[in-house]
Amino acid sequence: MPFFTFLRANAPFLFVGFLLSFLSSFGQTFFISTFGGEIRAEFGLSHGQWGAVYGIATTFSAAVMLWSGGLTDRFRVRALGPLVLGGLALTCVAMALNPFVMLLPVAIFALRLLGQGMTSHIAGVAMARWFVASRGRALAIAALGFSFGEALLPVAFVALKGVTGWRTLWLVAAAILLVSLPVLARLLRQERTPQSMAAEAQIGGMDGRHWSRNEVLRHRLFWFLVPALLGPSAFNTAFFFQQVHLAEVKGWAHVGLVAIFPAYSAASVVALLASGWAVDRFGTARLMPLFQLPLALFYFLFAGVDSLALALPVMLLMGLTSGAQATVPVAFWAEFYGTRHIGSIKATAAAIMVLGSAIGPILTGALIDLGISFPQQMVGIGLYFLLACLLAGIGVGTAKRSLTVSA
Repeated sequence: MPFFTFLRANAPFLFVGFLLSFLSSFGQTFFISTFGGEIRAEFGLSHGQWGAVYGIATTFSAAVMLWSGGLTDRFRVRALGPLVLGGLALTCVAMALNPFVMLLPVAIFALRLLGQGMTSHIAGVAMARWFVASRGRALAIAALGFSFGEALLPVAFVALKGVTGWRTLWLVAAAILLVSLPVLARLLRQERTPQSMAAEAQIGGMDGRHWSRNEVLRHRLFWFLVPALLGPSAFNTAFFFQQVHLAEVKGWAHVGLVAIFPAYSAASVVALLASGWAVDRFGTARLMPLFQLPLALFYFLFAGVDSLALALPVMLLMGLTSGAQATVPVAFWAEFYGTRHIGSIKATAAAIMVLGSAIGPILTGALIDLGISFPQQMVGIGLYFLLACLLAGIGVGTAKRSLTVSA
């Protein structure tokens, strides 16, 4: 089906994915970290302490995701989506009003679980289940919401900090979420459900069958992919989380650093659309071992960048991997393990990625407190990604021999 015909025919369902992806921004690190300096000052936290609070809360959210993510196999988006967004809005209000440092981890936990975790998870599962032959395109279009949020929200909210307090801005975030609830409800009036699509969309994976989550966890391929699942969430989270520190070390204005983020977002959009097409055209077996190579190069190069003019083109490399990250792994689970249990399988992968986003701030914050700046850590991060690509290549190379049915 031609691209624009596909858009017109499926616009309500695709916009559900886009909207959920965008609204997950309020629980994503790139948004929360724009208030990192204010939060540390308000509650008297060092870089390491703030990283520990953030990381521990995120770790608990990853553990809960193992259960809550499986709800997408049992309940429709029409039921889960508004419930999760309502909870996320209330959490934004809690961030605005909370005066106690002891409650900060609770608020961060809820932001991470409901925003980064469940809202983005629901969007991905919906696209993976609702679309089969055009799964890659659907995932790419929905994931444009992430890119839109990354490009718009940090710049807008950093600029708004110049005219109002950081707590007020969390109320603005809550208002955006509440306004979006009736929009989502209207879009989902005729939602397609897993039950009504059973004959159409239940496509098997390796050996032509549907793998349960327990079977996936016992399969060697999954463990070969764990480093690739952990890496982007850990170290890209750390990059955005440590953005205030990074600007200070590099001698850049914070607003100048966030001003180059749209270059990253633009590259992410290009990679989203290209990887969506590539998934539908070539399958995910060829793409999984390769799509993180630009990210490895990003960290090698950014370590030595000393001006924003040079940093801007280097940011494109991070965007290339981030865009593909939103399509390739989600389609991979459906292609290799089938769609019947895609919610619980993707929830497990999402929990690992959320765990990675907890490890990144803790690790990098502790190293910063020891005197090792984040730019000094970047060469080691680049080497990590090279190893992750190698392990993914070994695992996928062996497993694809059993891939008899392509999604």
